[in-house]
Amino acid sequence: MKGIRLLKVEHLTKVYEGGTVALEDVSFEVPDGEFLAIIGLSGSGKSTLLRCINRLIEPTEGRITWDGVDITAAPQEELRRIRRRIGMVFQHFNLVHRSKVLTNVLQGSLGYVNPALSIINKFPKEQVRRAYEQLDRVGLRDQAPKRADELSGGQQQRVGVARAMMQNPQIVLADEPVASLDPVLAHSIMQYLEVINRDDDVTVLCSLHFLDLVHRYADRAIALKDGHLVFEGPPNEIDDEKFKEIYGKEAERVG
Repeated sequence: MKGIRLLKVEHLTKVYEGGTVALEDVSFEVPDGEFLAIIGLSGSGKSTLLRCINRLIEPTEGRITWDGVDITAAPQEELRRIRRRIGMVFQHFNLVHRSKVLTNVLQGSLGYVNPALSIINKFPKEQVRRAYEQLDRVGLRDQAPKRADELSGGQQQRVGVARAMMQNPQIVLADEPVASLDPVLAHSIMQYLEVINRDDDVTVLCSLHFLDLVHRYADRAIALKDGHLVFEGPPNEIDDEKFKEIYGKEAERVG
């Protein structure tokens, strides 16, 4: 049921070495099953925010709790268990180019299999079956034996989505998943995320540049500017005045 499991970000701050403030006092909540868009200019803190949620980046201050568990305070063993439930989709796909498509998808199950066997690409039959199932979902089963770098950009990102879904995630963090793709391919990737959100009841946090995608796919949006939260609400509340506050007075709306 939606709304039971809650992701809660409280007073999150990230200061990098050298003093660069990427996030400052950011707070918001995401109910179970929501599709949340995170918008803002490049450098506004979107990627840092997503990576703090699964602690690929360590926050400087603040707290992130999910389903009653404090992620920011979790020791490494507990953090590994938490990360099993959080899938990640990257802007630049993050595939092992020389490995087969099937092997890349199987990497998503590493939290569930014997690490020694996974090093030599020996995965249980059940995991291989599930990997083919996920490739089916993104229309790439016939590409399974190919090297990842033989695929187009859009196909590689679909492999990235399939890999994330191998974790049986309850949250997917999509870090500008369509920024490297043309508009037609962007919609195809967003539609896969939409299906995952709707049919699998997976919470999706997706950073995006284009408002037309936010309006089309997101239930709600937050906006970051210079590391500060400057908007939280339905996408249709982003009027011209709010748009210029987020993106700057010289910005022109597209979509």
